Amino acid sequence: MIIAWENNSMEMREKFADFANQTRMLYTVNRSRPVKIEFDGGRHARAKIGFVLLAMEQTIEGDMFRLCPPGVGIHFSRAPMANRVSVATLGAMAVGVGDAAALLLPEEDLDVVCYACTSGSVVIGEERIFAELRRGKPNAKTTSLISSVMRALEALGTRRIAVATPYLAEVNAIEQAYMKARGFEIVNIQGLAIEHDTDMARVTPRTLVEFAQSVDHPQAEALFISCGALRSIDIIADLEVKLGKPVVTSNQAMMWDCLRLAGIADRRNDCGRLFMDH
Repeated sequence: MIIAWENNSMEMREKFADFANQTRMLYTVNRSRPVKIEFDGGRHARAKIGFVLLAMEQTIEGDMFRLCPPGVGIHFSRAPMANRVSVATLGAMAVGVGDAAALLLPEEDLDVVCYACTSGSVVIGEERIFAELRRGKPNAKTTSLISSVMRALEALGTRRIAVATPYLAEVNAIEQAYMKARGFEIVNIQGLAIEHDTDMARVTPRTLVEFAQSVDHPQAEALFISCGALRSIDIIADLEVKLGKPVVTSNQAMMWDCLRLAGIADRRNDCGRLFMDH
């Protein structure tokens, strides 16, 4: 048995030596010739934007690709969260935001990084969100969905706002207080009392139009439809005609804000006054 093992071991060593010799020969014969390489900025030379989504989010990615202009790269990561959207579940996801941000183009800088959840932004608070985003992507400009919305409303010159949401009453109360503390007067806020994010993504655009019209208020200078899970960008143009006032939605405002922070001033005529005029 010992002799057989020694013979086998010697045979293996000989085969390995032969393989090594063949490899050296191929390397010598097939060694790549030096080539002058020309680099450019790639497909995303204008800007790179990162979004931290909720784990179960189904709407935002499609909306961002739809609104993204040529030459801008958009990249996504997801933070853990339960499907039920409540104050407790939103608050619990704070630490995961920074961890998720760090996964966006590791070892490469982004121009802007955004936490893409309206309700989470108000429950956790912008300062904590920005700190987590900076932990993950320290060289990027930071924003959050509620930050984007408030900048959009300010750009439109509006302060008295009607707010339509899919949320539970407890989340609406925090969002109303948060915006009021930032100088906005919420003349009406109504929610659909939907508990699960996956159900929010299934609300039909027709329902959103009817609901938004019922929430609008004569004193409101603009209507805000809150939540990135809603398919609200599909109805902005039609709703602005019906209401005769600006309509701001979470995903529309988020892309507008991220582009402007990245120095991209492209306008479009299919997504409301915000993108047309500012």
